[in-house]
Amino acid sequence: MAWNMTGSYIANCNCHGVCPCPTGQKPSSDSGECIGAAIFHIDRGECDGVDLSGVDVALYNHFPTALPEGNWKVGLVVSEGVSDEQLDALDRIFRGEEGGPFGELSALYGEYAGTERGAISYSDGERPSGSVEGRSELSFEPLLGPDGNPTTVKNAAFGFAPEFMIGKGSGRSDSFGLSYDEADYGEAAAFEFASEMPEGAATGRA
Repeated sequence: MAWNMTGSYIANCNCHGVCPCPTGQKPSSDSGECIGAAIFHIDRGECDGVDLSGVDVALYNHFPTALPEGNWKVGLVVSEGVSDEQLDALDRIFRGEEGGPFGELSALYGEYAGTERGAISYSDGERPSGSVEGRSELSFEPLLGPDGNPTTVKNAAFGFAPEFMIGKGSGRSDSFGLSYDEADYGEAAAFEFASEMPEGAATGRA
């Protein structure tokens, strides 16, 4: 089925400094594992006629070592008000069953923990924030360069976007048996995913 979605996201994890995971390096947390959460706000999207516009999606990850080595655990929470059709479409997309970037990444999944409904909030901007009720609180403060603009990473092998802001994350998370008490790293950007991505586009990072 054909699908597409555009919007913006925030991601936090327990890696220290700048998370090495998007470049395929080993996590920099104390445990040597990356536990993270990301919230995607879909401004516009659809999957085979099912409208996904306005939906928020929280994606949880556990990377036990460098991303190319696989054995990832991921789980999904979708806005509590979505229809069964919307929930099913997003479940299939993020499981990788509908192709596109998550179709490629699903080859690295060791466990898909499921897709659930939940109350999700999201605030956009250079300092975005978000929450999943009873599970996660995420915020982001960008690192600034000498010119006062946010520091970015471009063309990362496992990036959610071709270019994304990096900085300080804060907040806590506990979902699908994956938890951290205080985030350290954060990133944020606009995203565009589709079943057929342009050549050279970022694959996305789960």
